[in-house]
Amino acid sequence: MKNFKEVEKSSYLKQFETRNYGRNLLRTKEEEKLDAPSEECGIFGMYSENDVDTFSLSQFGLFALQHRGQEACGISVAAKGKIFNIKDEGLVLDVFKEITNPEAFMGNAAIGHTRYTTAGDKKKYNFQPFFAKNEYDQIILSIAHNGNLTNAGKLKAELEAEGVVFKATSDSEVILRLIQKNLDLGLRGAIKATMEKIEGAYSVVGITRNKFFAFRDFHGIRPLVLGQIDDKTFATASETVALDAVGAKYLRDIKPGEIVYTSDHEKGLQSFMVKEDCERHICAFEYIYFARPDSALEDISVYEVREKSGEKIWEQAPVEADVVIGVPDSGVPAAIGYSRASGIPFRPVLVKNRYIGRSFIVPTQEMRERIVNLKLNPIISEIKGKRVVIIDDSIVRGTTSKRLVKILKDAGVKEIHFRSVSPPIIAPCFLGIDTPSKDDLISANMSVEELRKYLGVDSLEFLSLNNLKDILGSSKHCFGCFTENYPVEKGEGNELF
Repeated sequence: MKNFKEVEKSSYLKQFETRNYGRNLLRTKEEEKLDAPSEECGIFGMYSENDVDTFSLSQFGLFALQHRGQEACGISVAAKGKIFNIKDEGLVLDVFKEITNPEAFMGNAAIGHTRYTTAGDKKKYNFQPFFAKNEYDQIILSIAHNGNLTNAGKLKAELEAEGVVFKATSDSEVILRLIQKNLDLGLRGAIKATMEKIEGAYSVVGITRNKFFAFRDFHGIRPLVLGQIDDKTFATASETVALDAVGAKYLRDIKPGEIVYTSDHEKGLQSFMVKEDCERHICAFEYIYFARPDSALEDISVYEVREKSGEKIWEQAPVEADVVIGVPDSGVPAAIGYSRASGIPFRPVLVKNRYIGRSFIVPTQEMRERIVNLKLNPIISEIKGKRVVIIDDSIVRGTTSKRLVKILKDAGVKEIHFRSVSPPIIAPCFLGIDTPSKDDLISANMSVEELRKYLGVDSLEFLSLNNLKDILGSSKHCFGCFTENYPVEKGEGNELF
């Protein structure tokens, strides 16, 4: 076993630990976050020329997207010329249990949303879908949005100056109010006018009392796929797994700058390109972490990307070891790929507690330290006295990685070689992912060698950006969190408060 001498930390390392220790002590339940980026939501929509079981199909579709948000969910259903809406805090099955009149939620079109709530924003008026009413207090329009607008604050101020009243503090309501304001142009015209005003990342599904629509930003940063259940029934969703859940066949991804909608004049779904020749810049982190492994985005298998990333990082940084382990869930396919390329056996040594919530109310830092042990526990007999390669999808704040290393050391591991199958995260995202500020991103403030010492591992390697591009087969994805270069500018006037 190697003997590690106590490494004198740089002044920054001391400041980093002190700052985050103090913040941890002050965290409330709303502010407690995992040491990983968090996707803000998943969206689902469906339309049929006939009445169908929208209640059950919406439930199935959203349940398949539960991993994209566990704080709240909701649905809107168009039935018999009316829109019915329900949304509440909780998991999909919890919220649907509260529906005592499922007949009211059966119609010919529906949209749904699963939400991850950012700190300080956990208010029911921010739960989706959002809806707009007419002067008779009837819902006439409802939308669900995945992403983030970069000019929301500016647009909100302009609309308020025109007398538009906002009910929430979410940028998604800006999209709703712009469509509502322009409905005299017709549905397609209203969406087109809205897309020409808003900037940033957005995938949107929506309904009026007799129409369905979906659209995607000009860069295609947030995912949106289209499927077909039968000749008269279509579905859209953030990921293909939701199509699978409702028995829909995947047709294609909705294109950047495209509106898919229903019309009074033609049957089925229609397509309209607001802007032609848009470049696709789908978020690379969808493949690394967010999407389920059984999904495909832009015709690329998420599982295959993760497996290949393990193979690539072996080629990039080989090491002698006895066993490869992956951090559940997204690190496991990469560990399998690493094992296959290296010949080092893979073992599913880290056991994940499937019933644990996203956060705990715990009063002390000491108790918070133990949360990692609740989420992941090693099979000690498989790793004691061995040289271990541990594969994780990313390192964000570094706190969970450090605690995981301690768990392995306490289990008697001889050597620990840490491999991250994403490049170092050096910049926050403002396009629909909840990441910490740059001050809290550990790779933005430490060199790889400093981080290796901080984690206490024998070696540390990140997948190179060039290798990630090679795996994805394109340099046109959004790599902003790795490069600080984004497909769209951050913009001014984005604060809604």
